[in-house]
Order: sequence, then C-alpha cells, then structure tokens
Amino acid sequence: MSGTPPESEFDLEKLFLPAWAQGSPAVNKYASFAGDDRPPREHGDRPGGRRPPRRDFGQQGGRPRGGPGGEGGRPGRPQDRDRHSRPGGPRQGGPRERSDAPFRRDEAAPLPLPQLTVTILPDEKGIESLARQIRITGRAYPLFDIAQLILQKPERQQIRIDVIKKPDGTPAQPLFLCALDDTLWLSEDEAVNHLLSRHFNTFYQTERIATDPPRGTYTFVGQCGMSGTILGPPNHHDYQNQLRKLHAERFARMPFEAFKNRVKIVKDEAVVKKWIEDQSFKTEFTCLNVPEALKLPSREEVEKHFRAVHLGNIVKPVESHTLSGPAARQLRSPELQRLLRTTWEEQRRFPLKVATTLSQQFAGHGLQFFKVNRTVTHVSAARPHFLDLDATPVSEGVKRIVDFINTHPRCTRRKLIEALAPTPAAAAAPSAPAVPADAATPAAVAEASPEQTALAGDLHWLIHEGHVIEFATNGILETAKKPLPRPPRPEKKHETAAVSGVALAASTETAAPVGDLLPASPAESAPAIPATEATIPNLPVHEEEALTPSTEAQTPETVPGGGS
Repeated sequence: MSGTPPESEFDLEKLFLPAWAQGSPAVNKYASFAGDDRPPREHGDRPGGRRPPRRDFGQQGGRPRGGPGGEGGRPGRPQDRDRHSRPGGPRQGGPRERSDAPFRRDEAAPLPLPQLTVTILPDEKGIESLARQIRITGRAYPLFDIAQLILQKPERQQIRIDVIKKPDGTPAQPLFLCALDDTLWLSEDEAVNHLLSRHFNTFYQTERIATDPPRGTYTFVGQCGMSGTILGPPNHHDYQNQLRKLHAERFARMPFEAFKNRVKIVKDEAVVKKWIEDQSFKTEFTCLNVPEALKLPSREEVEKHFRAVHLGNIVKPVESHTLSGPAARQLRSPELQRLLRTTWEEQRRFPLKVATTLSQQFAGHGLQFFKVNRTVTHVSAARPHFLDLDATPVSEGVKRIVDFINTHPRCTRRKLIEALAPTPAAAAAPSAPAVPADAATPAAVAEASPEQTALAGDLHWLIHEGHVIEFATNGILETAKKPLPRPPRPEKKHETAAVSGVALAASTETAAPVGDLLPASPAESAPAIPATEATIPNLPVHEEEALTPSTEAQTPETVPGGGS
C-alpha cells in the first residue's frame, strides 16, 4: 500500500484548527496534469480546439442577423428571437437607460374632472334651528366643528352645481336637467339613455304580435358565450345584424373580432326551438302621450321618435341647480358622482368653504363671532365684553359669580351652583346617603331653590351680555378679559405720510388671512384651560352629535362685526 493517505480520510484535529495552522498539503494532487504553453483562451473559444461559428452582431446586438441560429447553428428559441428583435436590443454590460425602455408603462394619469363648480351648503332649516338653540343657551360653539357635523350626513346638506363659462360666454361643460326625476347629466345622450331605460313605459307600450315562423330547417344556432343570448343560425339573413347589435349594446369596449370569437355553435334542440319561437313573434312599440296613435317597429325608431317629440320638453340645459344631500348621492352620472365625492373629501379635510357659508347664515340670524387664541373661531349669542365691577353698578349676586369664576379656573356651571347656591338637602344634611338616580322622582330633580333660580338668572344675563363665556365643548366658564390699551399713534410730520398711513390702516382692517373668517382685534391673554370631553346638548341639526373639544388654551378675543 502507498504511504499517502487516501483523500477520503479526514484529520478531525486539523479541521478544527484555523486555516494558517492546518499546514500545506504534503502531496500535490494535480502533479500528473501537465499544463501547455498555449495563451489564455479568448472569449468564445471552446475546449478541444473547436470555435463557434462567427456571428455578425449588428446594431441591435445579441443575436446574428443571418438567421435564427446563425451560420450552421441550431435555431434560436422563439422567446429569444422576440426579445432580441425589440428596439434597443438586450442589455449589454451596464444598466440600460430608462429612456431606452420602449415597453415601460407610465403610471395612469387620473381622469380629469368635469369643469363644474360644486358647493356644499348647510340645510336652511337645520341652521335656523341651531341658531335658535345658540341664542337660547348663549353658549359658544366652534364654527369648524359645526361644519364637520354638517358634512357627516347628507340630510344636513344641500348641493349646488354651477356651470363654469369660458371667456366667450359658452359653458366649458354643459349641464342638462331631466325634469322627470330631477337628475343631472353631462350630455343629452346620457339623459336619453337614462329615460329610455328607466321610464320607457311612460312614453311607449311594448306589444308582441304573432308572425310566421322562419322557413327552412335549422339544426344549430349561434349563442353568445358571455351573455347567453341566442343570435340564430349563422346562415340566417339577420344573424350579422343581431351580432353587431349585441356587441354595440353590451360589449362595446371589447374588440369586435374578440367578441365574435366568443360566439359558440349550439346544436341543442331546445335552444334551437326557443330561437324559432322567438322569431315567430315581432315586437311593436305603441307611442303614448301623443295626439295620434303611432306604432314603431324597432328600438332605433323609438329613440328617433323620442328625440324628435319628447326630448326638448323633458331635458333642458341649465347653468345652476341645487339638490338635496340624499338626492345628490343618487346621481347616476359617473363623472358627476366622482366630482361630488372629490369635493366632499376636500371639505372633510378642511371645511373652509362650509364654515364661510355657515358664518354668513349665522350672521343673518343675529349671532356674533369671536376667536380663541387667535385661531379657533366661535359663534355665540354675544361677543366677549369686559365687565368693570368698579365702574359698573351691578348686584351682589353678579359680583359673586364674576369673582368666583375669576378665582376658580376651569369652573363649570355645576361647580358654580354647588358653591354659591347648594341644594337645601345637601346644606342641611351633608352626611346623608346619596339617593340613587333611578330612585329620584322627576319633580324632585326639576325643583330648584330660590337661590338657585336667582343665580341662574344672573348667570344668564352675564352670558347674553358677553361678560361671561360658556364654551359648549367642555362647559368651562370664562370671564371676558379687559382689552389692552392701544399704543398712541405717532405724530404725522407731513400730509403725504398721513394720507399713506390712513390708506395702510384701511387696508389692514379690511384684509384678513384666508383662515380667518372675520377680522379680530387684540385681547388680553387668559390662563391656559385644557378642554375636557363634552357634547353639545340638544344640537338641533337633526340629532345630538358629540364634538371633539379643543386641547389648546382658550382665550376669548373679540371680533368686530358679524357675518362673512
């Protein structure tokens, strides 16, 4: 036996040592393989001295031009021929530029919306009821929270759609109103299709009249493989008309040849018999609501008659139309639905237009506006108005209320009553056990002491005069702060400077930021009052809705003027 260990034997000790410590092999395994003096093999050479046939690489690169397999080579695969026949050829080396990718698909651009203006208006009845509730309670409601409540349900809205006109006075997108069901359409063709599909029996009556069955013997018929409609034998004189009519009515988006290939030949006797029975009757359409009786032989004649007689009286172009919220959700025009949905989503993100309309409607009902921390616009029965107790003679009850609110931050109506006018039962027996809410009688709950009645009257007067603000979101009471004194105006040296200063002051008073519905005047800052979760009681916009309170400090700021 040879002294050289076989290759299959392993030295386990060496296997667990690092590579530099394993040592070099004692025997060269490849000593018997002598090398040659030939130069390194070039790209394309093969062992054995054979060289591949020369290929003529053209500008498209990657495959020979002479044939699919080159000179004497095997034919290339079809996928290779298709891939290398594309413009630009295969990738060679580095990455290909994006401009050289002929089959790169761009992202589908969204379809343009119709050139119409959609305005979401609050319902007049709901706004009137809400304004009455604000005047009665005197509470301050965030204007944008009310706008969000309006957008939550269609019953609280009205949708107005207006036409946008070009410089020459013509509408950029025509708008048509169907007087029969108060629907809007973007074209007369859409309105005609809607009327003939939904209200066909209002204008025409369908009658089937027996006729002679088709002559001849039929053993097979053509049937649509997608809808199951029987088209008749391919050799029948009306077969091509039925085929093209079905394609135009139901499968217009499919190429006609592809639709034609989906037609199958059926040899079932029951299917053939059904077609013969259908051909044994003809359909006639009797015109209704016309002076003279008239019968039409086909649907094409019906559409022509409808356009000539009824279209002008039912479908008319309009420039503006207002719908209720539920009716607007039932619009059947896909493009109008998409436009309405887009407008609603924009207002849900930031209801500036709805809030502007609300401010105009509330101002018409005599309500006032002010801002908290120069950001949140509130609507109330009165603007904040500072009450100077030293200069204004008021009753002792009013003074007690103002002093308590000033000395107790985050004061609410309940805390005020419990502190200044507690119930007699609680004052006489404070340690008495509490009566369960379900055991209390309605008369005991509604009964109030004379002190509580007087306190409620004084608080009502303070709120409606603007001396005290009661926020509806958290029920916190705040007194109106004393406004800061305005700095004295500098003396004007020249008449020109005076005129420019007056113009600047006028522009400053009239101009307001986009987010400010009304201009604001400076006010004194109040201590930070974190809001707590509360609801608007008896919200008269169809039902009660919870409002999310603002988490920032609330400092009332008077806003002169009302409305927009």
